[in-house]
Amino acid sequence: MVWTGTWVAERLGVELIGGEELPALLGLALRRNPKRAHLLVSSVLGKHVPQRPSVVYGSGLGLGVRVRELLGDEEAARSVVLGYAETATALGHAVADGLGLAPYLHSTRRPVAGVARAGGFEESHSHATSHLLLPEDPKLLAGGGPLVLVDDEFSTGNTVLNTIRDLHARYPRERYVVVALVDMRSTADLGRLDAFAEEIGARVDLLSAAAGTVHLPEGVLEKGQELVAEHEKAYGAPGAGQAPVGGVREPVRVTLDWPEGLPDGGRHGFTPEHRELLETALPELAAGLGRALETDREASAAPRTPGGGRGVLVLGFEELMYAPLRLATALEETGHDVHYSTTTRSPVLAVDDPGYAIRTRLVFPAHDAPADGPGERYAYNVAGGGFDAVVLVVDSAADTPELHAPDGLLAQLAAHVPRVVLAVVPSYTPTVSEAPERSSMLPEPLRGPAFSSYAPEEVGWLLQDLSGVELEAPTEEREEAIQSGGAHYAESLPVEYQPSARYQDLFHSALEGSAARIARAVGTVTETVLAERPGRSPVLVSLARAGTPVGVLMRRWAKARHGLDLPHYAVSIVRGRGIDANALRWLAAHHDPADVVFVDGWTGKGAITRELAEAVKEFEAAEGIAGFDPEIAVLADPGSCVRTYGTREDFLIPSACLNSTVSGLISRTVLRSDLVGPNDFHGAKFYRELAGSDVSVAFLDAVAARFDEVTEGVDLDVKELLAADRTPTWEGWAAVERISEEYGIHDVNLVKPGVGETTRVLLRRVPWKILAKRGADADLAHVRLLAEQRGVPVEEVDELPYSCVGLIHPQYTRGATGADGKAVVSQ
Repeated sequence: MVWTGTWVAERLGVELIGGEELPALLGLALRRNPKRAHLLVSSVLGKHVPQRPSVVYGSGLGLGVRVRELLGDEEAARSVVLGYAETATALGHAVADGLGLAPYLHSTRRPVAGVARAGGFEESHSHATSHLLLPEDPKLLAGGGPLVLVDDEFSTGNTVLNTIRDLHARYPRERYVVVALVDMRSTADLGRLDAFAEEIGARVDLLSAAAGTVHLPEGVLEKGQELVAEHEKAYGAPGAGQAPVGGVREPVRVTLDWPEGLPDGGRHGFTPEHRELLETALPELAAGLGRALETDREASAAPRTPGGGRGVLVLGFEELMYAPLRLATALEETGHDVHYSTTTRSPVLAVDDPGYAIRTRLVFPAHDAPADGPGERYAYNVAGGGFDAVVLVVDSAADTPELHAPDGLLAQLAAHVPRVVLAVVPSYTPTVSEAPERSSMLPEPLRGPAFSSYAPEEVGWLLQDLSGVELEAPTEEREEAIQSGGAHYAESLPVEYQPSARYQDLFHSALEGSAARIARAVGTVTETVLAERPGRSPVLVSLARAGTPVGVLMRRWAKARHGLDLPHYAVSIVRGRGIDANALRWLAAHHDPADVVFVDGWTGKGAITRELAEAVKEFEAAEGIAGFDPEIAVLADPGSCVRTYGTREDFLIPSACLNSTVSGLISRTVLRSDLVGPNDFHGAKFYRELAGSDVSVAFLDAVAARFDEVTEGVDLDVKELLAADRTPTWEGWAAVERISEEYGIHDVNLVKPGVGETTRVLLRRVPWKILAKRGADADLAHVRLLAEQRGVPVEEVDELPYSCVGLIHPQYTRGATGADGKAVVSQ
């Protein structure tokens, strides 16, 4: 018998290296995918290659039994099984069945309104990468028992590591078990799992049915893409590969007596109790399918396919793999000749050759109104498979006009298989709580060291981890997109600035020179906050990320001076889009809103102060939750925008000099609709790879070390402040409006006043020029160095309420030097 990887192996030099069982388990095909040329095609998964359902189900069951033996009954009962969409949803289910004691959840690419995300991750080599975790029970993943992760193949390990990173940051546990049909790691990847386990301080085991590796010759991706292009040019886009069989008949719809309340799969969780309910119902469900097949055969009087045919194909639908598989196994147990496979999103080249794993391909439009929009879907090895009948099993969300359209899946099947039966399983709709109870479905805060380099008690991040997502864009491209209205600044991230040795020296010297001054401002603002809330324990909520180091320092001061252990969280606020409402819901569910004190690093012109006040007002009106005080406590308030501050001087705060490397290695926050759903926290990235440059804790320690020496000065400052009129004058806003008009900018958002904001302009945006207050040199050495490195002119000015002001280029285009976006020729 010809190995179904021969065609690819001969043309690209791809080899399977391992035991004799590998060629029986895996064939090869070519992807139409720019990230990976080859596709390992499993013969026992039931996705691309029709297989006996007992073989497919038995493969997963056997792995589940091995997991139970590894863990023991006590730990197995505490475990949760997680499968990967779309390919391994049924495999994960079968593993959970073999384990017998654990609930099951699979990732999904189908968002569900009202269901909060419990996590998400990226699959780096896939054509469709975003996975969501949407359990109906928010506590499903929160237990401390083992997490069993199931995928069809374990190759680089990136997908599993991304998953564990995300979930370990939210729900840390001591043990993980990775399960795969085949372990195909390269020699270079073999040690990554152990190193990762050591990094997070957990045990990670790996179980597989077979192991080996794939040898990929140099240039295989390019050669594979060329081969796909050549083949499709020569033979046309591969379609069914067979002429219609005896005309097209309308499919027969069968009504399944699906048990009420039984989920159609593990998208929102599937418990052992659900499994028992399904087992009880399966015989009658299979009998109903059998009767429909027999009635349809008699009514059609369709002859069997020449050669005796292959009986019935039960065809599942994308992530809906388990319900069709169990129906197929039950049908097989009644004596029917049954095979099983499912449709897929994955684009693969079809070649009608015995040495190639994907012989034929049906192409049809998506029919479940997917969140990522319309597109092609595929069914492989169905046409030309010699089946007498096909039972298509879909959920009710996919039983749409597109399914029944002339070019839809049903018509494609009917053109190539004598008889088509449609079985619709009711889509399971989770019970969704209404606000404000939705906060109970939100995950717990992320904490270091899994997310950020801060100690876990220093801050809890009310964010979701987007570390696996590519969000960075060159500064100039971002500026053009932002100013043209094509993108919001919070939809991408600037490339992290890596400071030169000279700049790092400036940071350390600035920190040494200003640590006591910062410590005094920290003490002053903290004592003011405490004095204005006698008898109450404030809950510090810093605005990520500039406010977070300040929040940590305020927490340290309260602990050192008063023995108070203040809760501290970091939340996202985005100019023009408000504060993260889900974070406010979480805070309201866990603390008295009246105790919340919002914290930021400094004020510029006060835009975020106004943004927060408006956002809190809208939140209270929409949610009926009152008590949040939108006042912000800041270290420095040079713009006179707030009542609670450590100082109103505009001086160098060294944490403004750097980006993530002084803020716990956390990026700016991200708000983008395809990544952040209506019930998700805003996102951010943890730049673990920058650990060698991280000075976050060094900055905190340097300032906290000066607390004792500034105590008397703090007491004096607080006494004066509490007696003074601290009503904001908004002096800074008036200055910004004046500068905006004087310099022909006409947009206050492009004028960034103060040392901190000017530094941000130089690090993240496209600066036009810097205005420096004459005589303010002591705090501006790093600003002048950055301006020199980027070729930005520094203009000395008088009567500036700030030490400096950064002007973003008002009409940025490449080559522009003037405010109108055009190049200015020197006279």
